[in-house]
Amino acid sequence: MSKALILVDVQNDFAPGGALAVPEGDRIVPVINSLLPLFDHVIATKDWHPKGHASFASANNQPIGSMITLNGFEQVMWPDHCIQESHGADFIPGLNSEFIAQTIYKGTNPNIDSYSGFFDNQRLQQTGLEDYLRSCDIDTIYIVGLATDYCVKFTALDAISLNFNTYLIKDACRGVNMQPGDDEQAIAEMHAAGVKIIHSNEVNL
Repeated sequence: MSKALILVDVQNDFAPGGALAVPEGDRIVPVINSLLPLFDHVIATKDWHPKGHASFASANNQPIGSMITLNGFEQVMWPDHCIQESHGADFIPGLNSEFIAQTIYKGTNPNIDSYSGFFDNQRLQQTGLEDYLRSCDIDTIYIVGLATDYCVKFTALDAISLNFNTYLIKDACRGVNMQPGDDEQAIAEMHAAGVKIIHSNEVNL
């Protein structure tokens, strides 16, 4: 069995100046670049929304950050972000993307959001990430990316539920923090679920 590094949504719209900027989101790129050569398998996820996605505040005439019920589930209203083929959906400049063997696209269903790299938010469809990992005989994953309190958290929790040995590299992630401390609460939630929380200098392959 082997190990993989999963880069969650290291995209322009989540970097400072982007449509859904994560504070210091670009600061993780040098840390990720230092990790890339350590792994035989590097997989990236990308938010890849069609225009007018149901999670966009603009599509629902709602204020950004408000909550609505979407198909029976609570949904945060986000600014338009990571629209397919847009600059905002590109990887953050400086990321050594030549190491990435596979990119998994999520949030492509116009009616359902997808925080996790594995499933949409209603767990109706898989993204293909689990199948890819199984096909490569990977049982251990290390997760980095954006944002700690949303897509990183749900990717890690789903990985645990699918019985992957899961590590979060804390200093290679940043949180949105719509409420102060959301990132630390997310890390505590991941830890409680069985995710091992480490620093990049503790990656020992």
